Amino acid sequence: MLDFLVNFFTEYGYLAVFTCLILCGLGVPVPEDITLVSGGVISGLYPEVNPHVMFAVGIIGVLAGDSTMYLGGRIFGYRIQRLKMFRRILSPHRFSQIQRKFKKYGLGVLFVARFLPGLRSPIFLAAGMSRRIPYHVFILMDGFAAMISVPVWIYLGYFFADNRDLLMSYVHDVQSVIYAALGLVLLIVLFIWGKKKLKAKLASHLKDESEKR
Repeated sequence: MLDFLVNFFTEYGYLAVFTCLILCGLGVPVPEDITLVSGGVISGLYPEVNPHVMFAVGIIGVLAGDSTMYLGGRIFGYRIQRLKMFRRILSPHRFSQIQRKFKKYGLGVLFVARFLPGLRSPIFLAAGMSRRIPYHVFILMDGFAAMISVPVWIYLGYFFADNRDLLMSYVHDVQSVIYAALGLVLLIVLFIWGKKKLKAKLASHLKDESEKR
């Protein structure tokens, strides 16, 4: 996939990277991280391709793709699930599951979704369909996460453009670190949530005991 995308982007430049990122946002099964890494690689191989411009293209492309999914859900609401493509991305059952996650974890779900390729599109679509999250809040959360992920992949490709084997090794290492960090954050959130629930139960129990007396 990396070699194919590098060759494709070499021929068509920034526009190809931007278009591919839009397709990633729409749920097309093309890895977004490899797309960004490939953009970084051609920045490292060809002097006429600026890595900083590629970073800007990456940010705009990522946010545009994510926004397309969010706005599609917000504009058309539940009607969008009549289309087979979107129903496959977000079934009614999965929509209910995601809504429960939003109630439990709040806006943090949007931030984490940026790092989860298989869940990103359905979560952003669900966020729009619910119409409970304003667009400016969505774009701020998504943009904050993108400012972390996009430069990592672009500049990783840029600095290791001449050694594809080493580059892919680092890509896998970074992916593992991201998943480990997200797992740690989830454990911390669950611990804090569980602690609050326990305190609330204890307070309720003590209140009942005092009323009985």
